[in-house]
Amino acid sequence: MNTKARKVMIVGTGNVGASAAYALLNQNICEELILVDLDKPRVEGHAQDLADAAAYLPGMMTISTRSVDACADVDIAVITVSGGALKPGQTRLDELNNTARIVKNIVPVMMANGFNGIFLVATNPCDIITWQVWKLSGLPRNQVIGTGVWLDTTRLRRVLAQALEIGAQSIDAFILGEHGDSQFPVWSHSSVYGSPIVDVYQRKTGERLDVDALAEKVRRHGFEIFARKGCTEYGIAGTIAEICRNIFTGSHRALAISCILDGEYGAHDVAIGVPAVLAQSGVQQIIELQLEADEVAKFNHSVSVIKSNIARLP
Repeated sequence: MNTKARKVMIVGTGNVGASAAYALLNQNICEELILVDLDKPRVEGHAQDLADAAAYLPGMMTISTRSVDACADVDIAVITVSGGALKPGQTRLDELNNTARIVKNIVPVMMANGFNGIFLVATNPCDIITWQVWKLSGLPRNQVIGTGVWLDTTRLRRVLAQALEIGAQSIDAFILGEHGDSQFPVWSHSSVYGSPIVDVYQRKTGERLDVDALAEKVRRHGFEIFARKGCTEYGIAGTIAEICRNIFTGSHRALAISCILDGEYGAHDVAIGVPAVLAQSGVQQIIELQLEADEVAKFNHSVSVIKSNIARLP
């Protein structure tokens, strides 16, 4: 029996980091939850508050705070630091410089102090920062992943499920590419138990599915939440918890996450959202889909957007 405590470190306890900690706690995904933040009173407050919540769990969970250099025993380090909130009219790419500078001060310190776990990047712009963490860490590419388009994929399935009046778990549809404006649904591989989504939708509603309008609705969803409440936190927290659970259980489930490509889809030296099989070592396999010509063009465009922004990393 494996008696090793599963340890998750959350670096940055703003809205996303704190919500992720609460999701991990409620779903009982690890035995030890470690919080890191430069704001010592806030991080201690979160730890004590979470410890109160953990008292209701059927088992024991340890909640602690540390400095980022105390990381040698950590299994998964979740990077949620942010360079600041978006201003009206900005995109996720506008967060790059400030966030990248923070990450540049964190990852080398962790590596110098023995970190050899899995980095899970959940900050924006996700794909560019995932690539940066991989480069700074020197870890094998399977150990550095980003939340990528898994939340976008979940949103797509939820919208389709509502329209079709079926459970989202029955829908095999997903998004590829950048967690940003160049993402796109892969309609050529989207189905309900083998029947193409567009056919199921037309039979159910009597109307043709406007795939472009739906793609835009999903792409804008996060910004609409942000406009209403000033942040997004619960959806991405659930995404973080889902990825961590699949890593710890070695589920071999395929999720659409940000991975480092080395020839897959004809791309090299870039992090981008693709379906990947998760195991306890991180990414075990990247699934290469046979995309249609227009999807290949969209994917290549997304790669170029990400690479052009990697080039401007500080």
